Amino acid sequence: MSSKVAIGSDIGQARRAVEQLRVEAGIDRMKVSKAAGHLLQFCAEQAKSDPFLVGIPAATNPFKEKKPCAIL
Repeated sequence: MSSKVAIGSDIGQARRAVEQLRVEAGIDRMKVSKAAGHLLQFCAEQAKSDPFLVGIPAATNPFKEKKPCAIL
C-alpha cells in the first residue's frame, strides 16, 4: 500500500513540475543585452542623485560625528 502512495505522490509532483514548466515557457523574455542596456541607462539617469557617487552634504548628514572622540 505504501508503494502506491509513493507512486501517486511522485505522479502528483511530476504534474506540478510540468505545469510550472508550462507557465515558465509562456513568459515573454527579454535578451540579456537589451536588459543590460536598460540597466545602464537607468544607472546613468540616477547617478546625479546617488549619495554613494555624489556624497551627502555635511549640513544634512545625520551620521556626521558631533564631536571627535576624546579617548583616542
